[in-house]
Amino acid sequence: MIKLNFRPAAVAAAALAAILALSGCGGSSSATSSPAENPYGLIEPGTIRVASLGDSKPYTFTDAQGNFTGFDVELFKDVAHRAGVDKVVFTGQDFSGLLAAVANGQFDVGVAAIGITDKRKETVDFSNGYLAGYLTVITTNASGIKDVDGLNGKRLGVVQGTLQEAYAVKNFTSASLVRFPDNNTAIAAVNSGSVDAHFLDYEAAKAYQEQYGLISAADIPSFDAPAGFAIAKDKPAFKEALNKGLAEAMEDGTWKKLYQKWFPGSPMPEQYLPKAEQTATPAPTANK
Repeated sequence: MIKLNFRPAAVAAAALAAILALSGCGGSSSATSSPAENPYGLIEPGTIRVASLGDSKPYTFTDAQGNFTGFDVELFKDVAHRAGVDKVVFTGQDFSGLLAAVANGQFDVGVAAIGITDKRKETVDFSNGYLAGYLTVITTNASGIKDVDGLNGKRLGVVQGTLQEAYAVKNFTSASLVRFPDNNTAIAAVNSGSVDAHFLDYEAAKAYQEQYGLISAADIPSFDAPAGFAIAKDKPAFKEALNKGLAEAMEDGTWKKLYQKWFPGSPMPEQYLPKAEQTATPAPTANK
């Protein structure tokens, strides 16, 4: 039999070393960081982890090199810089699970032209609004669909969990809704004929029209649910910093420059312009 001899001092030293090692491993998490080190309660201090979409051009999408870009991406990076954080990591998600991923702490924020609604505010909090526009029914010339009445008895694609899905459920009751995880999959279904049309955001629809020769059958105003950055409900300092950065970006003209870059020729929502350039009372965009 082999007899093992343990020396108390050696055991104590080993235990202390293990404790110190474990403490070092956990030092980068928000749970072990002090408020001074991590004022926004980020998952990793100094880094903002973003849940986004890789196929929602011109808002958020990946370029040929696999890097995230788009209006929302550039705007958020600018706002994050104003908040003192320059390391921003974007990760693509299915929209149907994006808000839940933010709420349960997998990501610090959701950035994907996410419309602010009372229903969504049950799951997450939002920054102030930064974008508003239209929803579009897109289809082929051969479908015969010329307006929303033409959807009667047709198969209409929607991305699960979006404003378009909620609107279609309420207003397009005579159409058969077909749910997809993302716009690219839905547009492929339109082109193959497995669905007759797809209901999506106006600006995203423009890109698909140009790429595939599709047409717009209807443009529907959607100004009552402006897009905002989605954040967990227990991050008041983070929300305040994002709102401050957004206000600065709008007032100094950064928002306007990005809008002109990504939405050339599109009507510009006046409420996001510098106050000196607004000709009417701005529409409210803050959460109520």
